Amino acid sequence: MAETAVDHGTVIVGRMINRPAARVFAAYADANERVRWAAPSDTAVFFYEKADFRVGGLDVARCGAREDPRFRVESRYMGILPGHRIVTVDTVHEDTTPLSVSITTVEFSDSPDGAQVKVTVQVTSFAGAGMIDNTRDGTAGSLNNLVRYLERPEA
Repeated sequence: MAETAVDHGTVIVGRMINRPAARVFAAYADANERVRWAAPSDTAVFFYEKADFRVGGLDVARCGAREDPRFRVESRYMGILPGHRIVTVDTVHEDTTPLSVSITTVEFSDSPDGAQVKVTVQVTSFAGAGMIDNTRDGTAGSLNNLVRYLERPEA
C-alpha cells in the first residue's frame, strides 16, 4: 500500500436500551461510567488519561488488549445537545503512528421501549480498510456492553 493511500468508510451502529434517553446520555457524559462499558470485549481495556466532557473539551484515552493498550484515542467535543446528541472529532494512533481520523455522532432518542442510540462514524483510515472494520466491530462491542451495563437491575 502506498503511503498516500487512504480508505474512507461510514459506520452506523444502533441499539435499543431499556432506559430513558437521558440516562443513556448520562452514561456517555460521565467518564467514570464510560470506563465501565466502553471496552469492546472482555479481552480489551479502555481507560482515560484525560476527560473533559464539554464543547471544545478533549478526552485522551488508551485502549487495546489488556496486556498492551497501545492505541491512543483523542476525542474533541464539537457539539453536545444534552440528552440528544454528541459530536466528536477523533484521532486514533498506535504509539506515534496515526491510524485514522473520524467524525462521530451519537444520537439519543426516546421510544416506548426505551432509548434508541445511533452511532455514526465517518472514518478516514491511513491504515487500510481493516481500520474501518475495526471501527465497526469496536463500536458494536462497546454498544453491546453499554446495553448490558445499563440494563443491570441496579443501574
